[in-house]
Amino acid sequence: MGAQLRVYKRRIKSVTATKKITKAMEMIAASRIVKAQRKVAASTPYATELTRAVTAVATGSNTNHPLTTETDNPTRAAVLLITSDRGLAGGYSSNAIKAADQLTERLRGEGKEVDTYIVGRKGVAYYGFRERKVAESWTGFTDSPSYGDAKKVAAPLIEAVTTETAEGGVDELHIVFTEFVSMMTQTPVQNRMLPLSLEKAAEETGTKGEILPLFDFEPSAEDVLDALLPRYVESRIYNALLQAAASEHAARRRAMKSATDNAGDLINSLSRLANAARQAEITQEISEIVGGASALADATAGSDK
Repeated sequence: MGAQLRVYKRRIKSVTATKKITKAMEMIAASRIVKAQRKVAASTPYATELTRAVTAVATGSNTNHPLTTETDNPTRAAVLLITSDRGLAGGYSSNAIKAADQLTERLRGEGKEVDTYIVGRKGVAYYGFRERKVAESWTGFTDSPSYGDAKKVAAPLIEAVTTETAEGGVDELHIVFTEFVSMMTQTPVQNRMLPLSLEKAAEETGTKGEILPLFDFEPSAEDVLDALLPRYVESRIYNALLQAAASEHAARRRAMKSATDNAGDLINSLSRLANAARQAEITQEISEIVGGASALADATAGSDK
């Protein structure tokens, strides 16, 4: 076997092994998408009804509360960025990071200081490499988040919102995550969680234009909003984590399918080259045999004379 043919055989073997790995990862990601979609579907009604409750309380009272009341001159904002812990998911994390950078630039253009909170090793590594300050970060659960993870993430954000800006608190809370639209489409979105926009909340819950009933609050509307604040933030973050997890699995499945298809194309190309190299070797060997036989015949004929 010639040296060139051995090179092609070695490359085909290597690419075939890679194709098996990417195919397995594609199948694993595809199986996890279904579970993630079910979790998203299960969490969305709770988040929607909780938003409806907050909207009803805010509409039925005149209480100034950080959950629903905007500051006249906001000076500080918190941005929660959700990325992945693992790679091999195409542009999933980079698109979310890009959306967070755009949001940060816009907020700073409005004269606000920005505190960044990050979920996922990819985002932490990106900010760490560029030596950007991160208020707090969490890793290790992006592919399968639980409500306990959401509570852990929400705790410092709630504390920042309820603290005066002069003491290190924030006036606004934004979240950047990748929304799962379909198996082929996942879109990075920027949402302001706090203060809650009542008009936007009405659109999300389908109550826009609807006349809400009057309520009596025990012990007070402010106490009710105090109780709803952590529940609202936790449910929104949990839903965003689940959306991001489903998007991550879909992006990884698509990336691994593309890698598997590319590996198959490369194997076909290398096989054609290997066949051409083998044919060239065979042709050369035949030519050498024919040439040797011809030389031997000529030598024999010369000796007979």
